[in-house]
Amino acid sequence: MKVESRTVRAIATTILWAALPMLLGQVTAQVARAAEKPNFVVIFCDDLGYGDLGCFGHPTIRTPNLDRMAVEGQKWTNFYVGACVCTPSRAALLTGRLPIRNGMMSAKRRVLFPDSKGGLPASEITIAESLKSVGYATAAVGKWHLGHLPEYLPTAHGFDSYWGIPYSNDMDAVRGFPNYAQTARKDANYFAPIEQYNVPIIEDTKVVERPANQHTITRRYTEKTIEFIRDHRDEPFFVYLAHNLPHIPLYAGKEHLGKSRRGIFGDVIEEIDSGVGKVLATLQELELDKNTLVVFTSDNGPWLPFHTHGGSAGLLREGKGTTFEGGMREPTLFWWPGTLKPGVRMEMGATMDLLPTFCTLAGATAPSDRTLDGYDLTPLLLGKTDKSPRDRLFYWREEQLYAVRVGPWKAHFITQGCYGIGPQRQEHETPELYHLGHDPSEKYDIAALHTEQIKELVAIAEEHRQSIERVENQLIKR
Repeated sequence: MKVESRTVRAIATTILWAALPMLLGQVTAQVARAAEKPNFVVIFCDDLGYGDLGCFGHPTIRTPNLDRMAVEGQKWTNFYVGACVCTPSRAALLTGRLPIRNGMMSAKRRVLFPDSKGGLPASEITIAESLKSVGYATAAVGKWHLGHLPEYLPTAHGFDSYWGIPYSNDMDAVRGFPNYAQTARKDANYFAPIEQYNVPIIEDTKVVERPANQHTITRRYTEKTIEFIRDHRDEPFFVYLAHNLPHIPLYAGKEHLGKSRRGIFGDVIEEIDSGVGKVLATLQELELDKNTLVVFTSDNGPWLPFHTHGGSAGLLREGKGTTFEGGMREPTLFWWPGTLKPGVRMEMGATMDLLPTFCTLAGATAPSDRTLDGYDLTPLLLGKTDKSPRDRLFYWREEQLYAVRVGPWKAHFITQGCYGIGPQRQEHETPELYHLGHDPSEKYDIAALHTEQIKELVAIAEEHRQSIERVENQLIKR
């Protein structure tokens, strides 16, 4: 028995020593992975409404992958953009600054067009530039809309590569085709001929396709993103995937066309959701999921004049082009398995907060030589606090401050509906006042009941206006 016992111990010791290098290797790999800089993936839609996802309440659009992100990660219910239309909103996300500060907001031309000569100034510092300073590989895939001339493209703003449509997918329209709005309002499944919109696909700085085959554009954006992730799996990376859809005209690939219960708009959202699932699956396959923060949101609310071809803001008021909640509050998800405590976040956040947050997580230094309008959300994301550093939001439209929110209180100094529909522009001698906790639909003006609150918000708004130094307007250059 003693001989057998010694034999067993000897065998066990041999096995232990044989396995020790493997065990130490696993521990070392885990320690190394923990010390790595996190990767960042930002998935940014165009004209997606607050109510257009299953996890945000849509009854007929299936979004299982985004729903999974909401369950496994964090669903933010009070997350905002920096403007209510494309160009200024994108400038806000990438620079962490209100677009009124860098000339990317205009009352004369609300966004950039194919004949525009301006773009995001070279003096602005983007998320990509901040992360490149600490060794990140960077890529922009999809809609840019911050200047289509070479000096304004992503490769001039910190991105190693770019592949996508440089502005909105309804631009470069060709005459002689049916009016999209009129036709779309009659048919929830209508899609226009590809040739109606002669938009280019640019790779880095060169046009490689024109007109872009928009039937396949969502799938190809996803494939380009996955290709970048695979190519850069061994180094920290940041990829900005900006879909052109569900901005009209709507197009869906063969696998999704006609498959949703919501017409072509639903087909588009379900295809975007499918792409999100493929990105998450790739991260898991490469064992990068636990070291990658994925953020999903959109640039502004739904384009309501297009009826079923536009989305829904759910219970929020109005949509794209307005400073009501439906124009600037967006469905937002954060996903980082093993790091983020899953749950619903009702605290305030904004796309402008991504730059300082990413800088903190990556060990980069956020720009200190200019005014940033973003806040570092890291403590809130990581569960170290339940309070957001952001307690206010300023709602700019066409170079004017229309509204301000502080805590749950929102004061409207100017109100106006969506472009082409809704209420006409009205300046209010006494601002309209809403409590967004009690009344997220902004139905019940309670200014008369809270005069002191009005005074406080007016003072905060005036102090903010004084902080704005006007610069050259980039959107009016032609």
